[in-house]
Amino acid sequence: MQDESSKMWKAATQAIHVGHEREAFGSLVTPLYQTATFVFDSAQQGGERFAGNEPGYIYTRLGNPTVAELERKMAILEGAEAAAATASGMGAVSAALLANLQIGDHLVASNAVYGCTFALMTNQFARFGIDVTLVDFSEVELIERAIKPNTKVIFCETPVNPHLQVFDLSAIAAIAKRHSLTSIVDNTFMTPLLQQPIALGIDVVVHSATKYLNGHGDVIAGIVCGSEAQLHRVKYEILKDIGAVMSPHDAWLILRGLKTLDVRLQRHCDNAQRVAEFLEQHPAVTRVYYPGLKSHSGHRFIGQQMRRAGGVIAFELAADFTQAMAFVGNLKLFSIAVSLGDAESLIQHPASMTHSPYSPEARAAACIGDNLLRISVGLEDCDDIIADLSQALAALV
Repeated sequence: MQDESSKMWKAATQAIHVGHEREAFGSLVTPLYQTATFVFDSAQQGGERFAGNEPGYIYTRLGNPTVAELERKMAILEGAEAAAATASGMGAVSAALLANLQIGDHLVASNAVYGCTFALMTNQFARFGIDVTLVDFSEVELIERAIKPNTKVIFCETPVNPHLQVFDLSAIAAIAKRHSLTSIVDNTFMTPLLQQPIALGIDVVVHSATKYLNGHGDVIAGIVCGSEAQLHRVKYEILKDIGAVMSPHDAWLILRGLKTLDVRLQRHCDNAQRVAEFLEQHPAVTRVYYPGLKSHSGHRFIGQQMRRAGGVIAFELAADFTQAMAFVGNLKLFSIAVSLGDAESLIQHPASMTHSPYSPEARAAACIGDNLLRISVGLEDCDDIIADLSQALAALV
């Protein structure tokens, strides 16, 4: 369902309606095409499809109607020409980078990224002759200073995992364009309903669809959004050959999750704002990282680059490693788990969990200390969330 009127709809409406194509039986809900292969009417038709001379589906690794609807919807939501669905968030990150890098190339990336993204860049890329420089993207002059003659890509997350630093996407996009580089941004923490990097000049956007896009903790998936040219290479070269494609069932679950994305995000943001304000005032907490707080350096981007501050908070305790672990263990409502964007409130210890691939020196450079905790604020009643944090913090005062 998409015509000219749909371009005028608000994002919450688009998340429900756009991308859907009426099928033969008029199903309101997107059908789940749980099939590996598709039957041709004739051998000639099969040949024409493989040659690219006739539209249609061949094999789900190369395309599937359920997956295609998700890709159409995400492209529209991100303001992109096209999108590709992948088997995981790291599948999306890897595909976007590999589509733009080869042996001898150089990548400039933020020194604070998700742990597996860091491992991909610092461990795997070295094996394939791709050079990587990690810098603090909050100082945009450092980005430009790190560019070499063989630089091809600039990559970052914003807000940053785990301490929610916010980078100026318009400035990063301008640097990339000035040097004819491809800019790639991980938009997982915000989703296109809270932030649209492409509208700010970024070339490619990636998501872990596992998180807010799905929202129910039962899918591993990723999304890449960008131009037709970028996505043709991502889909029909990188993903086709490597095989990190999304299953139809996972696409179907994410399509279901997207229908409630707006209402879920509003509750996540409302709860997170209250929790951040509570933590900021607590004597056992030495620092809170949340862009919704006026004390946060990224607060100036709210209402400009970001519509709201999201549902993830990081904070440092007045505690050592052992005490921080004890605090986590004393929580009753929170689940000790990585990931984010689920209905349940989650807590994790970045230094020993999501960012364990970092060396101690790299963690120090990224300001990921042993007393840093990250929470994904869920959809529970906020009074219950704060009460649970309060009782666990009481042991540290």
